[in-house]
Amino acid sequence: MRIISSNITSPLGTTTEENYRAVRSGRSACLPHKAGERGVPFDFCAALFPEPIDFERLAISSATDALGKAGKIDTERTILILSTTKGDTDSPLGDTASRIAVALGIPTPPIVVCNACISGAAAMVLALRLLRRGTYDYAVVIGADVQTRFTLAGFNSLMALSDEPCRPFDAERRGLNLGEAAATVVITSKPSDGEGWHLTAGAVTNDAYHTSTPHPKGEGCMRAINQVMEGYDASRLATISVHGTATMYNDQMESKAIERAGLSATPLSALKGYYGHTLGAAGLLETILTARALDDGIILPCLGYDEIGVSGKVCISQHMIKTDKHDFLKIISGFGGCNAALLLRKQTNSNDVSLRSDDIHLNTVHRVRITNNSIVLDDTAVPTATTGRAMLTEVYRQRIGQYPRFHKMDTLCRLAFVATELLTEDLDGCTDDMCIVLFNKTSSMVSDRKFRETISNDEHFFPSPSVFVYTLPNICTGEIALRHKTLNETSFYILPCKDDATMHTILQATMLECKAKWIIGGWIDCKEDDDFECEVGRIEKLKN
Repeated sequence: MRIISSNITSPLGTTTEENYRAVRSGRSACLPHKAGERGVPFDFCAALFPEPIDFERLAISSATDALGKAGKIDTERTILILSTTKGDTDSPLGDTASRIAVALGIPTPPIVVCNACISGAAAMVLALRLLRRGTYDYAVVIGADVQTRFTLAGFNSLMALSDEPCRPFDAERRGLNLGEAAATVVITSKPSDGEGWHLTAGAVTNDAYHTSTPHPKGEGCMRAINQVMEGYDASRLATISVHGTATMYNDQMESKAIERAGLSATPLSALKGYYGHTLGAAGLLETILTARALDDGIILPCLGYDEIGVSGKVCISQHMIKTDKHDFLKIISGFGGCNAALLLRKQTNSNDVSLRSDDIHLNTVHRVRITNNSIVLDDTAVPTATTGRAMLTEVYRQRIGQYPRFHKMDTLCRLAFVATELLTEDLDGCTDDMCIVLFNKTSSMVSDRKFRETISNDEHFFPSPSVFVYTLPNICTGEIALRHKTLNETSFYILPCKDDATMHTILQATMLECKAKWIIGGWIDCKEDDDFECEVGRIEKLKN
């Protein structure tokens, strides 16, 4: 699928070209900030706009510029995909996405990808699938995040922040810098004779190792790389655009994954030293900038890198590298054990072949519906003496048990966990060959409120790392993957409302390309600890 236009809006500029020129000249937006800025009582280093900026306004500004450069497109055949980690925490993300779509004149209901740090790359994977399937002709993919007291306090509670400019892959790295930005690509399935960048493959996987720590050998990351590289000649790669957060575990994991995938000699492009970690924008921003640099035949240097600080054999440079190659790989990983990889190629025309929507059928083997006061598995009520959150614990004790992590989970995760256990209890533990795709409207609203209580004011500023992790809704898919050792795709999407047709389209598009035999998929929304709704199925794919 062909990328026809792009935009990066960041502290370094408001267009892709402005950002490229700034980075090529060696400028970084990562600057020290004193306690009190953005409402946090500690010093930090981050890449921020001069003044706090509204999330919606930032996303709309970026997309407006990209759409202006794309020329005329058929908005009736266009899908808006918004990628974000937290978005506007004061508004349901589904509502936020709807307002952005209206502002951009896109009438189709938008989709939000909320898959932690991989959201931007995962959004491009979804765009690729929907365009390849023929559901739409165009996709406007926006990645955006702003940094607030909420996010700064949360990452600081995990001891992940550095108060100095970050140093990806360096022996002296001390942690990440957060950054804020928006990045947009407009992608089409329409053919063209002109040379351009094409997104040719994408994959999402899970580590099934830990909800907030990556697999030490990069198992999930390596699997994502191998999936997009299948049948491709690796010698054609110019570079690998890595996540490169400058945290101890992520950089180490990436180095091992790259080495295990046989790509040790491929130069790395690590851009966090210029922008910090822009969360939901990162996958898009770094893809756009890597492509732009390759247009000029260069690989940008890893700012902040001096001495190798990882054990995997990788090729990192402090200096600009010239290249005559154009293809590149984008990899990224995030909380919940998720990983994503993209393969991009500069070519005259696309080799993509549209898949028919009837290539497979989805067959729901079992379905569970859970509300505040009832659980129905297929057509049979599960007897309970309690309601709400207590009901989930009751069912866990009666029918599951022996899994202490359950008691650490927030309500959204408990809901997903209980539903999956009921749907798979007839499989006798043979549950690894599945993928997990869940949807809701309210994201992680309940845990968001609880985390805010831990940072309510400076006198009572005790940000809880255990609560913060659960403010990422995709942690519920990570918990299921961890329980069942699922290494296949795990994804979380947010919609403006419960929309069976959209969910079916995404589930089918996922199963067309995912190698898993079946999927745990459906709606799982939690407004309060005792106010929730879940309708999830165990679904198998049937080929024609």
